[in-house]
Amino acid sequence: MVRAVLFDLDDTLFDHRACSRDALGAVQSCDAGLAAIPLARLEVLHARVLEQLHVEVMMGRMPLEHARRERFRRLLVETGATAPEAVIARTAATYRDRYRDARRAVQGAAALLAAVSARVKVAIVSNNLFDEQMEKLEVCGLRQFVDALIVSERVGVSKPDPAIFAAAIEQLECGPDEAVMVGDSFAADIAGARAARIHPVWFNPLALPLPDGETPVAQLTALEPVQAALAVILRGSAGDDSVEMLGGDAEV
Repeated sequence: MVRAVLFDLDDTLFDHRACSRDALGAVQSCDAGLAAIPLARLEVLHARVLEQLHVEVMMGRMPLEHARRERFRRLLVETGATAPEAVIARTAATYRDRYRDARRAVQGAAALLAAVSARVKVAIVSNNLFDEQMEKLEVCGLRQFVDALIVSERVGVSKPDPAIFAAAIEQLECGPDEAVMVGDSFAADIAGARAARIHPVWFNPLALPLPDGETPVAQLTALEPVQAALAVILRGSAGDDSVEMLGGDAEV
């Protein structure tokens, strides 16, 4: 029996990818070098730098505001520019302001969380900062459906470390075999859940192939139709992962 569902937040319930794309489009107006890079390429470069600096922030080795400026200094360097601090600061501020204005949930997230929370306890498990993730939940109208927010900033470890999943299980007062983890990152969410003995459901809207050497896992390609997604999630550990299950044909 499933008694709790753990969700990743960014790019599972919160549409970070779309918000970032909007914000990067805005910063291209700040510098000719950035404007010359195709948006798809800029997204790849930005994601790589963001991941590098995110680790530094989570480990306490770099203040958040410094990391936000450093991200765009590195992106500007990619264009061959040596931008003054004023340009870096303006670019970072433009990105941040546009990102905040663009914040939105993944299509179907609110309806799915409402349906799940009516049946079982819900936790968010995220490799991020508590205040930032709580604000996303509130802005997107998701906070009311969440019983616990577990973040790497407060636990001291990041997914896929089993300890962060254990912290969520402890707060929800259930066993790992009574929980399901839903997330978009195979390495962090799916492998991490398996290591913690929690049944995983891979949110895979891009229909990516299963990583080499990995065993099949239950999958969702969309969060709606809600009843189809709910059936995959609440199928839980009683399910057979040798068969992939897809949650509906809705556009994402």
